[in-house]
Amino acid sequence: MSQGQQFDVPERRGMPMFGLGTWQNDDADQCTESVATALDVGYRHVDTAQAYGNEDAVGDGIARSSVDREDVFLASKVWISNLGAEAVASSTTESLEKLGTDYADLMYVHWPAGDYDPEETLSALAELQEEGHVKHVGVSNFEPEHLDRAAEVLGEQPFANQVEMHPLLQQEELRAYADDHDVELVAYSPLARGKVFDVDELNDIAEKHGVSEAQVSLAWLREKGITAIPKATSEEHIRDNWGSLGVELDDEDVATIDAIEERDRQVDPDFAPDAWD
Repeated sequence: MSQGQQFDVPERRGMPMFGLGTWQNDDADQCTESVATALDVGYRHVDTAQAYGNEDAVGDGIARSSVDREDVFLASKVWISNLGAEAVASSTTESLEKLGTDYADLMYVHWPAGDYDPEETLSALAELQEEGHVKHVGVSNFEPEHLDRAAEVLGEQPFANQVEMHPLLQQEELRAYADDHDVELVAYSPLARGKVFDVDELNDIAEKHGVSEAQVSLAWLREKGITAIPKATSEEHIRDNWGSLGVELDDEDVATIDAIEERDRQVDPDFAPDAWD
C-alpha cells in the first residue's frame, strides 16, 4: 500500500499528537487490518483498552504493519474492575501479552470508578512504571479534583488525561487545568461520533478550505494543543483523518469554532464522575 501524503506529526513529550482510536472496533480481522493500514499510512500512535476486547487484534495489526514496535506509541487502559493493586499488575501483564509487547508507552486508569482507589491503583501503576512495563502513567475521564488527588499520590501529575473532546464539548476547564499543570490532553470521540458533520459552522469552514468536517474538527483540536485519536476502520476514513494534519485553520476559523455554544456529550455511563459539564 502506498503511504500517500506524508506529514510531520507534532509531538509533545514524546507522544505523537495524532493517533488511531479503536473503541468499538471489535471485529478482530477488521481491527487488525485498520491498525496495520493506519501505521502504513503514517500513524505512530495507537490507542486501545482492556474493555475494548481488541488488544489481541491491535497487537496483530502492529506486527503485520511495516513499522517497528519501538516506533509506535502504544496506549491501553486498565478497566474499572481491575483497579485493585494485584489486579492492576495481573491485568496489565495480560494486556501486554495480548498486545505482543513487553511494555506500554502509556497505561491509563480508564475511569475513576469501580475498584478505583487513588493510593492503591496509582501506586500499582507507578510500580509497573519503575519496572519498565509502563513508560507513562495516565488517567482517563478525570476531572480536576481527581487529577489533584492523583498528583498527590504519584508525586507528580499523570502524564495524560484522556477525555471526550470535540467542537461540541470543548472542555475549557480541563484545557486550562492541563495548561497550568503540564498534563497532556488526549481527545477521544473527537468527531462527536459523527455529529461534527451536521454542525453549520464546521460545514462552512470545511467548504471554505475544500476539506471534510472531520478534518476541520481534528485541525481545531491540534490548534488547541490536543492529541486526537479518531476511530476509523476503513482505509478511506483513516486517510481522511490523516489528511487533517495538512489543514491549516486561520484565526477566524478557530474563533468561529470556539464560539459554538452547543454542548453535546456522547459518552455518559452511569458510573461517570458527578462533575461532568
